[in-house]
Amino acid sequence: MANITKKVSWSSRADESAAAGEATPLLNGSEQPQHSRQLSGGGSIFQIGRLSTVDLEEEITSEEDSLRGRPKEIPHNEKLLSLKYESLDYDNIENQLFLEEERRMSYMGFRCLEISRWVVCGLIGFLTGLIACFIDIVVEQLAGIKYQVVKENIEKFTEAGGLSISLILWAVLNFTFVMVGAIIVAFFEPIAAGSGIPQIKCYLNGVKIPRVVRLKTLVIKVCGVICSVVGGLAVGKEGPMIHSGAVVAAGVSQGRSTSLKRDFKIFEYFRRDTEKRDFVSAGAAAGVSAAFGAPVGGVLFSLEEGASFWNQMLTWRIFFASMISTFTLNFFLSIYHANPGDLSNPGLINFGRFEGDSVTYNLYEIPLFIAMGAIGGLLGALFNVLNYWLTIFRIRYVHRPCLQVMEAMLVAAVTATVSFTMIYFSNDCQPLGPESTEEYPLQLFCADGEYNSMATAFFNTPERSVRSLFHNQPGTYNPLTLGLFTLTYFFLACWTYGLAVSAGVFIPSLLIGAAWGRLCGILLASITSTSSVGAQHSSAIWADPGKYALIGAAAQLGGIVRMTLSLTVIMVEATGNVTYGLPIMLVLMTAKIVGDYFEEGLYDIHIKLQSVPFLHWEAPATSHWLTAREVMSSPVTCLNRIEKVGTIVDILSNTSTNHNGFPVVVQVPGSDEPAKLCGLILRSQLIVLLKHKVFVELARSRLTRRKLQLKDFRDAYPRFPPIQSIHVSQDERECMMELTEFMNPTPYTVPQETSLPRVFKLFRALGLRHLVVVDDENRVVGLVTRKDLARYHLGKHGLEELQLAQT
Repeated sequence: MANITKKVSWSSRADESAAAGEATPLLNGSEQPQHSRQLSGGGSIFQIGRLSTVDLEEEITSEEDSLRGRPKEIPHNEKLLSLKYESLDYDNIENQLFLEEERRMSYMGFRCLEISRWVVCGLIGFLTGLIACFIDIVVEQLAGIKYQVVKENIEKFTEAGGLSISLILWAVLNFTFVMVGAIIVAFFEPIAAGSGIPQIKCYLNGVKIPRVVRLKTLVIKVCGVICSVVGGLAVGKEGPMIHSGAVVAAGVSQGRSTSLKRDFKIFEYFRRDTEKRDFVSAGAAAGVSAAFGAPVGGVLFSLEEGASFWNQMLTWRIFFASMISTFTLNFFLSIYHANPGDLSNPGLINFGRFEGDSVTYNLYEIPLFIAMGAIGGLLGALFNVLNYWLTIFRIRYVHRPCLQVMEAMLVAAVTATVSFTMIYFSNDCQPLGPESTEEYPLQLFCADGEYNSMATAFFNTPERSVRSLFHNQPGTYNPLTLGLFTLTYFFLACWTYGLAVSAGVFIPSLLIGAAWGRLCGILLASITSTSSVGAQHSSAIWADPGKYALIGAAAQLGGIVRMTLSLTVIMVEATGNVTYGLPIMLVLMTAKIVGDYFEEGLYDIHIKLQSVPFLHWEAPATSHWLTAREVMSSPVTCLNRIEKVGTIVDILSNTSTNHNGFPVVVQVPGSDEPAKLCGLILRSQLIVLLKHKVFVELARSRLTRRKLQLKDFRDAYPRFPPIQSIHVSQDERECMMELTEFMNPTPYTVPQETSLPRVFKLFRALGLRHLVVVDDENRVVGLVTRKDLARYHLGKHGLEELQLAQT
């Protein structure tokens, strides 16, 4: 995407205001400070008024003296848009080579392509299911060993005294696992931190996030999530599954691995952004499906959260990938659990079946559910606000890998200490009956035959804790236990999300919600049993706190991530009961409405904090008065249809203008009229042409030379070589290059009077990277790119304009 050095604004009267040194007001009326930048090429200084480009690197060096005494701070402002992100080409380049290939292909060829798309989707599902299975088994084994060792140690020291040794053992074990997980993420692949959902959301929106779908990222992600879950952090392994599925999809669909430098010579037709995007959305859906055992939920997640582009055949293929993913996971887990062929436990997280009395609910309970949804929205907004400020603090101060690892180790030690303290001081003892489902019951100071119920919540993997909150008998939890657990886990989960470890936010959210939901159920039961006459009858109705735990879990997760449709279906599929469909839907809608009033969803916050030029579904509501002339970048670097090689090399080598698209213009011979638009060519295409030395003179002299084909462009995709790596001799610089065959002769154009919403709709719906703005006579006047449109957004004071920053 074009990194524009100088933007001329139609409304700012061009250079007069700049010369006079006036600051042009921003759209919301506030005055904008000016930045003077030294241009590396010409050496002239000019003032940029309204649309200034800020270089954060310069700010740091100028402030170094004042910052020597304290930790070095990276200035950060979410009112910036980063120039480091490129766009993806979701629009096919219909040049002569492409059209010739398509016309040569028979009907049978197109049928074979369609079949290979299904094969790729099947492979994506299979491999994603295998990865989920691997993560699940390794986590279960390692966590089992850890909890067994700590449990034996605690039992040994409870009687003899010296429980502090048990605490140190637990903390050291957590500490070690998290340290390994944080080191591999912080030092080897920082993009693998977190759940990866915001990054995949950006990728599917059309933003090229560096290294997001590499094989190395997948390996670090899988190892990192195992370490962070076994290390006892307040995290889940479900979010990273979505990222893992997307990486698998991006790799499989290309038929080669650029990391391993292996090309299998298959699926070569799919080596372009459009095809890759569709497969990545299938991979994300397969990830959800493997995580929750919810194939329909996976498809809807991909539709709601991920894909910006959709069609009917894609839905069917994505559903196929999701189904295969769930089936693969079930099949291999059934072999692992020694009952091969039993496919009845789908998903990494299994909420268990809700059956019998627990599934009934009455009409008068619906207002209670809606109230719980509102509580979930409020708590979710609080979680997001706290996490927002914490993330800004991290961006400013905790930006060195060693500091990130130390923070993760600190969180691990604090989590273990808090958990141990809560268990130690809790006197909530429950009888250990034959129907008790405790995996690691801890007796501690309870009588024989009893176990500490606080330990069930903390001394377990988060998935097991959620299941016990849903399904344990009424009376297994003390209200005080649940209240304290909710409070501590809320802050631990908030602190943990955003650390330099691979971790999801789904399970912690469900666990917090299940705890306060169960607390609501217990309180309601106690209120009705004391206040009503028919105490026996009424407490039977309210008896099941598991129902309220489920509603609370949905409310909390909806309040944090703000998903509605897909989350309803995921919860219904994961509980295996459609009865709760309506309450869950109402709860999620309420949580979203209440939460959105205060703060955005967690993923949107993290996208904004990374200054990504993300395009939403619609243009800002009050932007009709802006036109293409005001938002476009100009002046534009154009190329002639037959251009000198030296000129092309100089333009591509110019670091101050890192343009990626160049309009191709043609001059009418024998007239002095300005050149008119005849096509558009990309930087990546020009680099391939220079690499293969497709010059007019060479073509004439060497008649036997092979004609450049579309395969040459596909082989260079996606990591096109930089211009610095291509050697062009002095003689070759004098040659000419004919661009007619390789340029896109039919680029999308708009007149300069087109309104911003119309430009936005065209750009967003077609997945464009460049939109050429022309005048009445088809002369190029400007170029609209993603950053030109993403700059405008609705803020608290109406329409605001973000600045572009070199971060």
